[in-house]
Amino acid sequence: MGQLSGPTDPTADAAWGDDERARKGFFTDTSICIGCKACEVACKEWNHNPRDGDLELTGMSYDNTVALGASTWRHVAFIEQDRDRITAARESGRALVDLGMPQVGSTDDAPTQPDTTPPDTPEFRWLMSSDVCKHCTHAGCLDVCPTGALFRTEFGTVVVQDDVCNGCGTCVAGCPFGVVERRADGTAAPTTRQGHRKGEQPPVPKRGVAQKCTLCYDRLVNDQTPACAQTCPTTSIKFGDHDDLVEKARARVSALHAEGMTEARLYGANPNDGVGGTGSVFLLLDDPEVYGLPPDPRVCTADLMTMYKRAGMAAAGMLAAAAISFLTGARR
Repeated sequence: MGQLSGPTDPTADAAWGDDERARKGFFTDTSICIGCKACEVACKEWNHNPRDGDLELTGMSYDNTVALGASTWRHVAFIEQDRDRITAARESGRALVDLGMPQVGSTDDAPTQPDTTPPDTPEFRWLMSSDVCKHCTHAGCLDVCPTGALFRTEFGTVVVQDDVCNGCGTCVAGCPFGVVERRADGTAAPTTRQGHRKGEQPPVPKRGVAQKCTLCYDRLVNDQTPACAQTCPTTSIKFGDHDDLVEKARARVSALHAEGMTEARLYGANPNDGVGGTGSVFLLLDDPEVYGLPPDPRVCTADLMTMYKRAGMAAAGMLAAAAISFLTGARR
């Protein structure tokens, strides 16, 4: 991809020619996620991903997978909130509405503001969110890979070719979301017992190789829905053409605002952000940081051209100074 920042169409930039398709992606509506983790299981089953670690309970509520990783390409987070945090989230969302976030309804004369009267604030709520690779418009992992192991598909998604990856880990550092990881057996100590029971580790395929969500590329080429979206019982995970999903996501946020849930906001739908927008768009009910997401993600190569220009200017300045010094010394 020649463009390193700003709005663009990654499917066109990938230059697949006649094989180019509409960009595909996910819209994850966290407001209707029930935390069943069916998406996690379906993802592991379809992609034959091994388990992480030794089946230990973390003590962190019902979330024992903790985070995305090389063997966990879908992760459902459980976040507990009390009345004070819910009120704070609603207030921060109301500020976003006042700044011109999606509006509901309009007249011939002027647009109307949504009714931001909050509903009865509950005493407690779970925030549940199924996280996944963002398949960024400008993907840092793809830009920095030295072997070409990562490639942009005809659907605009980013996929790792495990038979090309050399395990250098450059893509791990290049991802602003911390999604990419090199696969291990999930244990700190060397594995000594092989098996499938507690205290044993089954064989781990592709060890040392970078792994992440492929948006079920093998299913896409056969016109099938990704396993996680196919399995989700509440349609919290929606799959389809990226542009259509963003439109539906904006409509959903507007509907929630009209109901007084001003904390609803979109994440990844802004093509002018630091990654050019993401293929996986999320509806959140609090600030991104609450979900472990960076509030202002920025691809590591966004400023590459500016850095090259400044480096060139610095080099030219040093050469000019050296030339002047040489000429001045020769005249003496």
